Order: sequence, then C-alpha cells, then structure tokens
Amino acid sequence: MDHDEPGLQLVHLLRAVTVELNLSASEFASDNGLHPTDVRALVHLLDADRAGVTATAGRLGTQLGINSASTTALIDRLERLGLVRRERDTRDRRRVLLAVTDKAVALGWSFFGPLIREMIASMNSFDAADLAVVRRFLLAMREVTAAAREAGREDTAGKRSPHGEGRDTGR
Repeated sequence: MDHDEPGLQLVHLLRAVTVELNLSASEFASDNGLHPTDVRALVHLLDADRAGVTATAGRLGTQLGINSASTTALIDRLERLGLVRRERDTRDRRRVLLAVTDKAVALGWSFFGPLIREMIASMNSFDAADLAVVRRFLLAMREVTAAAREAGREDTAGKRSPHGEGRDTGR
C-alpha cells in the first residue's frame, strides 16, 4: 500500500489520536488507582446515560467483552470506590441498574475537563459544514472498527474451549 495515500494517512492520524487518548486514560486510571477496564466501564456507563439507555451488569459485561464474574468484580470495585451505584429498577424490582455517581463525574471532569475544553476550542476554527463531515467520518470509522472487532470475536469464538473460557477475565 502506498504510504502517501490520503486514506492511509488519515488512518495513521486516527490511530495517533487514539494512542494519545489511550495514554490520557491510562494516566487517569493510574492517578486514581483504577484499572484501564474500570475507566472503559465508566465511559460506557456515561455514554449509556447520555443516550438514555438502561445500563445493567449484563450489558456492561458484553460491551467490555468480559464474563459475568469479572463484571461483578469490576462493579463491586467501582462501587467500593464510590464511582458507581447499583439501583433497583422501579419497573422490574428483580433487575439492577448501574449509575455513575456525581463523584465519578467530578473526578472525570477534573482530569479530562481541560482536554475537552481545548478540543472544543480547537473545533471553533471549523465551520458547521466541516464539523458535519468530521462527524460523518468519525461515525463511519467507529462503525467499521466495531464491525471488525465483532467479526474478530466471531472468528475466535469457535477457538475457545467448550467450557466457556474466553480471552478476557477482567483485570
């Protein structure tokens, strides 16, 4: 593949942004005594809240690609730290919902707030049409990467033992 190809250059830039964001997330995790999976869990829960989607342990485990025992341990850990709380579903008392606490939101903003403000300020140099194109691009890239990850899961599912042993056990 031609290294000067514009598409490949964009893939490399997207990867570079991803690496920088992952380094920031790792620093946040380290500074706060969290595991990177804990941070990913908090992000998923915050995203679910913003989207108005009900967050349950099962859904979170699926998103993180971890088994139910690892999911329970992760939620217990985040609950002990005061970052997540379990709540009974008011419509179905058998179901337990997950919510990120105000403490977790404040902690996240104290670390990521300056970066988010700088990113938004940088976006001010683009007009609405430019931002619409960037949004379409990022949505398409997210869709492609999610589909590739899902295809990879399906490819490896047949290679797992019949006893349900998977790749990721959480921590």
